[in-house]
Amino acid sequence: MLITALIIFASLVVSVVFLIVVKQATDEPARQQANAFTGAVVAVIGTTYAVLLAFMLGGVWDMLGQAQANDEREATALINIYRISRQIKDPNAVQIQDICRKYAQNVIGREYLSLEQRGENSPEGAQMIDQLWQVMADIKVQSQNDAITIYQMMEELRNLTERRRLRAMNGREGLPGILWAVLLTGGAITIASTCFFGVSSFRLHVAQVMALTFLISLVLVAIADIDKPYQGPVRVQGAGFQNAIRMFGN
Repeated sequence: MLITALIIFASLVVSVVFLIVVKQATDEPARQQANAFTGAVVAVIGTTYAVLLAFMLGGVWDMLGQAQANDEREATALINIYRISRQIKDPNAVQIQDICRKYAQNVIGREYLSLEQRGENSPEGAQMIDQLWQVMADIKVQSQNDAITIYQMMEELRNLTERRRLRAMNGREGLPGILWAVLLTGGAITIASTCFFGVSSFRLHVAQVMALTFLISLVLVAIADIDKPYQGPVRVQGAGFQNAIRMFGN
């Protein structure tokens, strides 16, 4: 939160300083005469940049929503494996339930931290997935119902494995540098363009430039906070796995 406030404050200071420089370096009447042309240029720049900002903000928000939905589906697949294993009368079923508990605890305790720091899943989770595949393969089918139950459980494990890979991919996702360059450059050009208006009241001009700077910098900070689904202030919280741990405990 402090970093966000500092970024916005620095942006406001820079924009006001640039406005003062423009004010001192150019003639006020000349800028007032060019207001019509400046307004047309600013309208094109502002509209283009507003569309770009809206697209980027909507895009990162959509990525966060997809990451949260994928996390819920992964946790749901784990819960289904646990529940289905309770229908099998085989010693390996108890081991499957134990691995499911450890997997959920590992995701909450280690994997989110690993995704935050390195952008990848922990190796312990992959080992547990391999153990589940191996244990399910060792279950002895004693009836038609057992065969159907094991098939359902393996389908859920396949889904769990796929969702885990998607979680790793979401952990590496983010806006590329070229798009950040476009966003920052576009914001600077938009704010700078408004400084070339000829306004008789300097205080009013300062207020207008500061309002625009505050809005643009606030949106850019929001995009940065949401950009990484498993990093930053706005991230996936793992409610599905917390619910799984509570269910396994009960």
